[in-house]
Amino acid sequence: MKNIITHAIVIGMLLLAPMHGAFAQTTEYKIRVDGLACPFCAFGIEKKFNKIDGVKFIDMDLDKGIVTVEADSVKLDDAQLKKLFQDAGFTYRGKQESVK
Repeated sequence: MKNIITHAIVIGMLLLAPMHGAFAQTTEYKIRVDGLACPFCAFGIEKKFNKIDGVKFIDMDLDKGIVTVEADSVKLDDAQLKKLFQDAGFTYRGKQESVK
């Protein structure tokens, strides 16, 4: 009996293992912003993103005006991003998002 229960638990875990990734999807946002010019600008934006639960990674290419954000368990929509960048003194131009 104990052996049957152990096998059932193992089989259940194997069946659920592929689903683990479905719950932990990471979305990568490539955000186009006007006005990025210096590391101080980047720091201000980074502080704002760090206040959002689910944001895991932030990187900025100041030359191209691209902010890369990786997040899970949170959806960053256009209205939210427009306000975030406007409050920081920058102009939000748009985003591309992809699931990793």
